[in-house]
Amino acid sequence: MGDESTVSPKDRFLTVYGRKPVLEALADDALRVDKVILADTARGPGAAEIQRAAKEAGVAVQRASAHRVKVLAGNGKQDQGVLADVVAPRMRALSAALADRRPPSRVLLLDGITTPANVGMILRTATAAGLAGVIVPRRGVAALDPLVVKASAGVAFRAPVLRCGSAREAAEMLTEAGYAIYALGASARTTVFDVDLPQRAAFVLGGETAGVGEEVGELVTEWVSIPMPGDVESLNVSAAAAVLSFELVRRAR
Repeated sequence: MGDESTVSPKDRFLTVYGRKPVLEALADDALRVDKVILADTARGPGAAEIQRAAKEAGVAVQRASAHRVKVLAGNGKQDQGVLADVVAPRMRALSAALADRRPPSRVLLLDGITTPANVGMILRTATAAGLAGVIVPRRGVAALDPLVVKASAGVAFRAPVLRCGSAREAAEMLTEAGYAIYALGASARTTVFDVDLPQRAAFVLGGETAGVGEEVGELVTEWVSIPMPGDVESLNVSAAAAVLSFELVRRAR
């Protein structure tokens, strides 16, 4: 299991890039910005405004090469030479969550969901439903960037995000920790409303086109469906996540 003291910065911060998102983060009293990184090529009123806002918020501004900013932002077209690392207080490594004396009993696992809007909406829904963990792997899922934050209406900053390398790695860790793994599939005969759940359960939400990947599918305990009496083949993954999340709320009540 991982050591919290050696955890990657990517497991502690949400990085926002671009002038407007950085200024919004600095102006939000509910957020704690760890640092702002400004490209050494950034000059003029825009850069001055960011430096002024950072100073007012008591946040350090570091200078770096434009290339370094692009690498850190992970988005070469829209970083505008500036990014901010925002502390996400509930974000941590999956290994740390599983090592807890009382690990989360219900978690969602995102597998191959590449549309930022879907990831953001899932984070908002799961947080609203009080789920204790949404596993967002670093590979194969949309990066936690300003598009995700925007789609979550800002909730992504305080969502219970659990990080790991890949969905397969997460499924292996969950299995080892005694979780049953359920995956949503349209043809499953058992539904989310009548499946018997053990004490620890993880629910895999598959990608927009391919669904749950084969690597994760091999470790699934049981497939479950959302019954749809109407003439529609499937739900958008964020809508499916909402149905599932609030069924878990209903059961808890």
